[in-house]
Amino acid sequence: MTTESADVDLRRRALLPAGLRDVLPPDAQHEAEALEQLIGCLRQNGYQRVKPPLLEFEDSLFSGPGAAMVGQTFRAMDPVSQRMMGVRADMTVQAARLAAPRLFAAPRPLRLCYAGEVLRVAADQLNPERELVQVGAELIGSDHLAADVEMIMLAVEALAAVGIEGVSVDISVPTLVPLVCDHFGLAAPAGGPLRDALDHKDASQVASLAGAAGPLLTELMLATGGADRCLATLAALELPATARDLIERIGHVLAAVRTAKPDLAVTVDPVENRGFEYYIGTCFSLFRAGVRGELGRGGRYLVAGNQAEPAFGFTLYMETLRRALPPPTTRRRLLIAADLSYADGAAWRAQGWATVKALDGEDDLRVEARRLGCSHALIDGAPVAVEQS
Repeated sequence: MTTESADVDLRRRALLPAGLRDVLPPDAQHEAEALEQLIGCLRQNGYQRVKPPLLEFEDSLFSGPGAAMVGQTFRAMDPVSQRMMGVRADMTVQAARLAAPRLFAAPRPLRLCYAGEVLRVAADQLNPERELVQVGAELIGSDHLAADVEMIMLAVEALAAVGIEGVSVDISVPTLVPLVCDHFGLAAPAGGPLRDALDHKDASQVASLAGAAGPLLTELMLATGGADRCLATLAALELPATARDLIERIGHVLAAVRTAKPDLAVTVDPVENRGFEYYIGTCFSLFRAGVRGELGRGGRYLVAGNQAEPAFGFTLYMETLRRALPPPTTRRRLLIAADLSYADGAAWRAQGWATVKALDGEDDLRVEARRLGCSHALIDGAPVAVEQS
């Protein structure tokens, strides 16, 4: 095999499946540090960290809210038990499972947080990755309005903890459209042309497909936008009583969020449903101008168990957050000579330096430091700055 063909073969074998990628220095370190800062913020707010397994048996992974992830889950046969397993596609469902059988005796509300990788069968339209890193929190056992507010503000605070400011919150209620459809005797649009028309804000299609519910659904769809204008529009509509209760709750949540953070940009989309299939109440998505895709999303759902428990959770997506994070700060890297003692090297590390040891006796530590990407070289017992070419 020639050198050229060997090189081509090496590159071919280094290819990864679609939607999977290597994260290299310094991005991997930057992401890891941000992840720990996010978890640190959640823990400071009283959320206890859990670590569920990467694979579970299907009957537990797809129970309750997990049923919505069936089509996105990779499956494998467990060679020990001969039962089918799934690789988790979302960690929210795992936290919900822990709350029911494992932590059923823990006092409510239960506050949990987590971080880890998930794998999905297909990428979505905004994110080409199938292997994702999630950081999230779940508040389980309370349907109080204050829980909705706490989770929205916690997500915003966590993003601010890693330097992501200028966040906007988009509030939605995925159960609103089904309630309106039921009021008019129309089957809820779980999929199909009507759901597509609502998702794409196609007023003419909604009017032609929704029958008697068309005018009201169109009004709901066109109300999407700034929170104050949207809620004022919704207040003037003739909505079923159950639907009006949902809108009133959003108003109370918005008022509390505004009190906590008056400068937070908030929009409302009354008909949004994509990705919120298992949610039953107030939901929200997080965005920042100039950053493609959602920073995260969350909402209210039910935890399956002997008795269904109300819960509210959110998930932050590290793949999107990487695009929004401030640039990484360059840590000082100090090249130290091969014969420097371990104790002396440890002393420099204790002062905050990252030390890189020259393994051979180098004549010019400055040149070697520059080659290895170090910011300084230890010369005559003192760090000397090295200019990078």
